[in-house]
This record gives sequence, structure tokens and C-alpha cells, in this order.
Amino acid sequence: MSSEDRTQEFQHENFVAGIAPYLRGNNSTMYVSNPWTIREYADFSTVEKTNAFYRRNIVKGQKELFVTFNTAVNYGLDSEAEEGVSDEGGKAGIVIDSVEDMKILFDQIPLDQISVFMSVNGAVLPILAFYIVAAKEQGVNVSELRGTIQSDILKELMTKGRDLSLPINSMKFSTDIFEFTSKNMPKFNLSTIAGYQLQETGATPEIELAYTLAKGLEYLKMGLNNGTGIDTLALKLSFSWSIGMEHFKEIAKLRVGRMLWAKIVKQFHPKNQESLVMRSHSQTNRNSLTVQDPFNNLARTTIEAMAGAFGGTQSLHAPVFDAGMKLPSDLSHRKANSTQIYIQEETNITKTVDPWAGSYHVEELTENIAKEAWGLIQEVEELGGLTKAIEQGIPKMRIEEAAAKKRANMDNGKDITVGVHKYQFKEKVVSASLAADNDAQIKRLHTLKSNRNQQLVDAALLNLSNCAKSGTGNLLAFAIVAAEQRATLGEMSKALEIAPDK
Repeated sequence: MSSEDRTQEFQHENFVAGIAPYLRGNNSTMYVSNPWTIREYADFSTVEKTNAFYRRNIVKGQKELFVTFNTAVNYGLDSEAEEGVSDEGGKAGIVIDSVEDMKILFDQIPLDQISVFMSVNGAVLPILAFYIVAAKEQGVNVSELRGTIQSDILKELMTKGRDLSLPINSMKFSTDIFEFTSKNMPKFNLSTIAGYQLQETGATPEIELAYTLAKGLEYLKMGLNNGTGIDTLALKLSFSWSIGMEHFKEIAKLRVGRMLWAKIVKQFHPKNQESLVMRSHSQTNRNSLTVQDPFNNLARTTIEAMAGAFGGTQSLHAPVFDAGMKLPSDLSHRKANSTQIYIQEETNITKTVDPWAGSYHVEELTENIAKEAWGLIQEVEELGGLTKAIEQGIPKMRIEEAAAKKRANMDNGKDITVGVHKYQFKEKVVSASLAADNDAQIKRLHTLKSNRNQQLVDAALLNLSNCAKSGTGNLLAFAIVAAEQRATLGEMSKALEIAPDK
């Protein structure tokens, strides 16, 4: 049924771009006047190689850097740790053990001019402290730092098996980061709230949307209770979304997200209408990528990137086509970057606002996703908020149910992945495996430990631990002091661990 053959069936079709609730776009002209920001993060094995990559891109005009960290860092472990992930050094993200690594990462990069997005959660305090100290020792005033850190501890508690503490204690991580950055780093966003990992662990787009917005609501309430105003909070929060292969559903999801976030923020009576805007970054889904024929991933990434663009994302990252097989080359990164440039420059989809508006299929999906997502948000609120819901295992249960259904659909052939379940190639694709030399990293870590004042390190770590246990003081402020004394990421993470309440 075309829009000409029917009367308007959905109330949300009356909404326009640039006016709350922003379903059709955050501004009235959208990409016609300002296309989305192309983001690209570095997956190189060492901070030296990553720094070289950043510097090459800055020369080409890049003004925003995307930093992702490996598994060990996200678990709060040093390179020499024996907990089972130390051998992953540099395979899927950067390895950072101390402020010295962070200084190498940003060597000759003006941090008062370049915006930095850092994707890390479990070790968010040490990483942010390292970044601040590296900037200070570069001669940059903390107030000039710009960017975002993904300090979304609730995401960690929903998706990771190893947590730093129970939710009720973990929230102090985010509270103290909000407090410190809002007072000392006015150009730095408070947090990016991650939906991406929820879909990566099995959530449907509807579940990803609901629980991510519920996290946003929880952080708003947390900040308000801590004395931060709604306009300060809302204007400095952003969201990170996964864009999978359900093309039209992903388009509708981003549209619904803007509408529901405006509805959530409006209940706190902001004075600035811009506070109702959902600021969003999107990333095409790495789980869509296969190793059987990596060149198929070029098409998958393009399809997903277009869904993000049709949905109105403000920035977009598309992983390299051979992600998961080997450390990416300059060619891989160039192809990932070019994919977005083709879409912006050759398709003309940036010449109109909300291109799929009025499509019966997209508008029906928009209506259905809005109802389902809002129902899940209401369920969470009836339990006392997302922290309480996590403690009762509700989000985990919903995500596991969705993942099980997805696996069943794959097993019975209802859903397929081309080249895996059907249309397999007989020839094996040969590609270098993931590999990284961690010896140099460990050597630098040992050198740092042998040259520092251990008494000062121990005192700084004790103060950090006491703050975590007592709840008195600001954790990030103490973490900065520990970083200045050259405490390592693993040492600081251990100092922050809190025994579960009995």
C-alpha cells in the first residue's frame, strides 16, 4: 500500500525534523547541510603503530579519533597478567598498561584540538586518568580536552561475565566521572551509553533500544540526585548503537530512539529544548562479518552503513571487512572509510531529510518498535529502575531468550548467513591470523615499575581503594593522582574492586 493509497495511519507521521520529539531527524535539514561524521578506530597491535595511523589521518584532515581497547584492558588487567586474556595483547584493540603508553598513543597529537572518543568500560577510571595525565604532561589544560569516554558501567553489568562490583557500588564510577568532568572538563561529554554490545550479545533491535534508553534514564536520575542539572546532563550524554542486517528495522530503531528519548527527558522539565535531542553514534555490526569469505563483508557493511544513514545517525563507524581474521592493514581501513564516502558522495541519499518517511513498512515498524521498546522500559521502571532490574536478572533473561531464538532460526534455516549456512565456497580463504607481539609491551611495563617511587604508588593506590570502599571523595580525582605516580591499569583496577555485599 503506497502513501498515496491510504490515509495517514500513525500519529508519529505528523512529526517533523528539527522539532521535538525529533523522530525524523535532529535538525531540519539533516544531511543536506551537514552529513554524518565518518569515524574510524584503529585496531593496530601497538600504541606506536596506532599513533602513526592517527597522525597520518590527522594530516588528511581528521579531527576526531576513535580509540578501542583490547579484552585485557576492559577486564582491568595488565599485559603480564595470567588471568587468561593476556595473550590477546593488541589483537582486538589497543593495549594500555600505564600513562606512559597513553603518552605514546597521543605523541605529537594536540589534545586541545583533537576530539577523542574512548570505548572502554570496566577500566574506565584508569583509562580516563591516564588520558588526563598524558594531556597535562603534554602541556594541555584539562579544561580544553574534548571528546567522550564510554563510562557505561551498566552495560558491563548486563553483558560481561566478570564485573568490578555489584551495580549499586559500580554506579559510583559513573557518578564521580560525571561530577569531575562537568566541573573541570566543560568541552568533554559525560558519557556515551552503549547499545551496541547488547545487540552483539543477542538482543533484538527492540531490546537494544529499550535497555539502552533505560540506561540513559538511570544515568539521568543518578546525575540529578548528585546535584547536576538536567540540561547539563542531557546535553552531554550520547548513545552508541549497533546497526545489523535487519535493514528496515534498524532504520526504524534510530527514528524511534529519538522520539522516546525526547519523551524520557521531557519528564524532567529541561529549560533548553536541545536537551531533548538524542545524540547518536552508530557502528555496523561486527557479528555480521564472517571469516568464510571476508569480501562478502564489504557488501554487509555497506548495507548496514546505509541503514544507519537512512535512520539519521550523527556519526558512523564501519569495521574493516577482514575484522576477526587478522590485524587490519591500511588497505582494510581505507576500504572501510571509502564505504562511507561512497554513500555520502555518490548515492544522493544526503539530498533529502528522512528518505523513508511515509513508507508504510517503515512507519509500521516504527510504530511497533516504539510500543515494544516503551513496554520494556516501563517494565524496568516498575521494578525500580534498571539497576534493580539488572540485580533481578531481567535484562539478561530477555537478551538470552532473544539470542536463543536467533540460534534456533539459524539452525532450522529460517535465517541464514550467506557463505556459512548456504552458498558456501569450496575454496578456503587464506588469510593471516591474528597476531601481535606483546613482548615489547611487557618490557615497557617492567621498566616503568623499576623506575617509579613504590611508596608513593602504594599510598596513591591505598587512597583510591579507601575512596571506593567508603564512598567518600571522587574516584577519578584519586585515580589521576595514582596515574601521575605511575600506578598501572591492573593495580588501579585491583584497588577499585569491592567485595559483594552479603
